Amino acid sequence: MRADLLIYNISKIYTPIGTKPLCGEDMEKIEEIENAYIAIKDGKILAAGKSPAAISAEREIDAKGMIALPGFVDPHTHVMHYGSRENEMALKLKGYSYIDILKQGGGIHSTVRATREASDEALLQKALKSLEIMLSHGVTTVEVKSRYGLNTEQEIRLLRLMNQLKSLSVVDIVPTFLGAHAIPQEFEENPWGYVEKVINEMLPKVKEEDLAEFCDVFCEEGAFDYEQSKKILEEAKKLGFRLKIHADELTHSKGGELAGILGAISADHLEEVSDEGIELMKKAGTVAVLLPGVSFFLNRPYADARRLIERGLPVALGTDYNPGTSPTENLQLIMSFAYINMKMRAEEILTAVTLNAACAIDRGDEIGTIEEGKRADIVLIDAPNLDYMMYHFGINHVNTVIKAKGNDVVVIGIK
Repeated sequence: MRADLLIYNISKIYTPIGTKPLCGEDMEKIEEIENAYIAIKDGKILAAGKSPAAISAEREIDAKGMIALPGFVDPHTHVMHYGSRENEMALKLKGYSYIDILKQGGGIHSTVRATREASDEALLQKALKSLEIMLSHGVTTVEVKSRYGLNTEQEIRLLRLMNQLKSLSVVDIVPTFLGAHAIPQEFEENPWGYVEKVINEMLPKVKEEDLAEFCDVFCEEGAFDYEQSKKILEEAKKLGFRLKIHADELTHSKGGELAGILGAISADHLEEVSDEGIELMKKAGTVAVLLPGVSFFLNRPYADARRLIERGLPVALGTDYNPGTSPTENLQLIMSFAYINMKMRAEEILTAVTLNAACAIDRGDEIGTIEEGKRADIVLIDAPNLDYMMYHFGINHVNTVIKAKGNDVVVIGIK
């Protein structure tokens, strides 16, 4: 057998198996292969198994006893923005909520202003810096939402820039349209007017230019209520978009119920989700994307991961990287939050940031596992086992990232 690249002397491969999201006890079913190798050809995994193997290769990597994991997938980010909001921390420390700050013209409105005023080049360079940090922490695929334009011209601009990122970054980019994240200040007295603008102007234009696969909406008090969210997502579905929803984050907005009713591919946040919402999402096959970085940063309760897993929902994890509520690109830190504060087990967490996260962006047949035929997105971790990686928190355990780009692979040494 002849490969392009052979990774050998791997102490252990840890990987979920399959192409569909795993739920319940299956989230812990991780295949472990000791004294292993991975062979890669034409950008895909040719074989993976126990060494030795009769394989020759043009290039070889000695893993030096490290463990190998599938490349991490971050299924919820807001990378494309400008500016930061550290100035709001004083208000938060005094007890002001996100909605309080939003009503004062801060929050997302300040980021919208900064983003609208930034040049295309400035936005691209800031996004590329964030993607480089994510890659260095083992993330090989990132979902990116628009969100900070909040008018037709700017939302289209941001989505076009996201698509430019695909050729500028080693990281794979999956764009999502989120024009319905907040009511812009110019529509505060006419929120339904903005809903109609999203439906009649933005969605058709995004579809016409094929700028995004998914349509998302922030269903929450102070943003878009249940009926407004339902109207936007129904119209998006008619145009052929897959659906996502920011659901039940700060209040029980019935976003979980709406995700299940409309068959959303993912419902994200879910700190306040109801039992009815869980059951409806379960029937629809919706992936629950939990974002513990937000709970940490806002000092709010974490989503009840154990409840969701035990009720049979597939759970994924993401950073929700954004300047207001989760200013971190470090998915490994998010994994530690899930381990320590959400009581998720190490194997569940691995599934949540690989296969289930891939399924939350409709990529489960391409990435998320180390299996023959999957894309060769692999990380070598300088840790003795999975639990150690999450227990020893706050540092970067990645030694090397192997990233498929077309029919080739890029090897990035981190340490």
